[in-house]
Amino acid sequence: MTKEKSCGAVIYKIVDNIPYFLIQKMSFGHISLCKGHMEENETEIETAKREILEETSLEVEIDINFKETITYSPKEGVIKDVVFFIATPIDKNKEAFDEHDDEVVESNFYQYEEAYSLLTYEADKNVLEKAYKYLLENNKI
Repeated sequence: MTKEKSCGAVIYKIVDNIPYFLIQKMSFGHISLCKGHMEENETEIETAKREILEETSLEVEIDINFKETITYSPKEGVIKDVVFFIATPIDKNKEAFDEHDDEVVESNFYQYEEAYSLLTYEADKNVLEKAYKYLLENNKI
């Protein structure tokens, strides 16, 4: 059994007191949260920041007090762990996602309900829901 690990984040920003969450349409056809494979000698935080920058051109601040791991099998003989944090863009006004890797077709911010409904996989929906509750409970949104 091969083990893989990816890291990413539920990325949010506040506009006019309303939280918006970043959702990505991927080239494989699914809609997902931002994440990517760990490289050798990287920490989970370093991976999340690098992948977010590569996929969205956003530099983010990571909230390490939220950490959620999902595990699934993307193909036969492979088990994958994906570690999610919460992140917010350092530049709150940045909208353009013109610099991204080939895996990402489109990245946009949506209000919670729409973001939740757009996600393809139940595991991603669960992570978004837990992140949303965390943000509410800690008065971040």
